[in-house]
Amino acid sequence: MNSQDLSIVHLVLNASWVVQLVMLLLIGVSIASWAAIFRKLFALGRVKQLNDQFERDFWSGTSLNDLYAAAAQNARNVGPMARIFASGMREYQKLRERRITDAGTLLDGARRAMRASFQREMDVIETSLSFFGSVASVSPYVGLFGTVWGIMHAFTGFAGMEQVTLATVAPGIAEALVATAIGLFAAIPAVVAYNRFARDIDRVATHQETFIEEFSNILQRNLGSQAAATASGR
Repeated sequence: MNSQDLSIVHLVLNASWVVQLVMLLLIGVSIASWAAIFRKLFALGRVKQLNDQFERDFWSGTSLNDLYAAAAQNARNVGPMARIFASGMREYQKLRERRITDAGTLLDGARRAMRASFQREMDVIETSLSFFGSVASVSPYVGLFGTVWGIMHAFTGFAGMEQVTLATVAPGIAEALVATAIGLFAAIPAVVAYNRFARDIDRVATHQETFIEEFSNILQRNLGSQAAATASGR
């Protein structure tokens, strides 16, 4: 038995069809996982960029009506924070058009609309996170199944031999262990990606929740100013 016989390619090609099927499945999952990782990196980077851009515009002194008009007209190309803001402004203006003047009702309606929009945006942002968790938790067990099956198949083949040596046992065991190695190869990047993206998503969520509170405070101050102006006019 030469060293070339124990190469990864040789071991895969000589494994039983069940083990080969497990390996093929794990390789496919690994490719899908890496594709999802790169998509998520790009998507989260885009979300952060658009949120930062909107926040700069928001605090630059631009009027709320101008910001709302820009966000409403370009809803598909703006970030989650801009859409959350637009939802709050839309509800606020609808209530004002219905002649509702109670500050508490106006503020509560805007906050509810923003919270609903926030949840919708987070559902989109969290897409693929459960996939990474599933790959990270299931892949090692799928690889282990392939290993157990391969070892069982190898020992079944040894049953008819009168003399079993390490040279005859090693290839069959090695073939089976490749399945576990591929399972770990699929699982480890998914674990790292899940932890990284979960942390980044938590930061995005905290950032957007902070903005909801800040914008609510601005609306509350504006409503207080309007109420004071109305009272003084009387």
